Amino acid sequence: MSNADYIQKVNSQEAVLGGIASIIFGILLLTWPGATLSAIMMLVGLWWLVQGIFMIFSIFIDRSKWIWKLTGGLIGIFAGILVLQHPLLIPVIGTITLTLVLGILGMSMGILAVIAALVGDGWGTGILGIVSIIIGLLLIFNVLIGGVVLLFGTAFLMIISGISTIYWAYK
Repeated sequence: MSNADYIQKVNSQEAVLGGIASIIFGILLLTWPGATLSAIMMLVGLWWLVQGIFMIFSIFIDRSKWIWKLTGGLIGIFAGILVLQHPLLIPVIGTITLTLVLGILGMSMGILAVIAALVGDGWGTGILGIVSIIIGLLLIFNVLIGGVVLLFGTAFLMIISGISTIYWAYK
């Protein structure tokens, strides 16, 4: 087996494992959304805490940019402790915040599309802009429903992505 064949085989195996993991996380998000988000957030919180501690310790090894390392380390430790102390609250806050941001972005893109349509881009651009504004408003004024749709949409995308990754790894 040549080196190129070996590398391609290893990459295919990695893609299959990644696809399987994506399918598993997608199914977990569909069946146990709260528990899955909490577990993911616990891992993220632990990561931030450990990373923050290492950033502060790195100041003793290399004093360059120490203020940034100290600031980043303290923020990481604070965020990690916050997430670890409130694992059920953080996914809700994160989902609501993300839904609001997506709603604002959708409205902004829609407004720009309507302006582009009025300047001469065509009525199709205007219709898409109006639809984008409506979706943005729906996300902003129905944050919880938008969060649920976002959660389940992510789960379905993870499953589809996992299946397509496995398919292309064997093709």
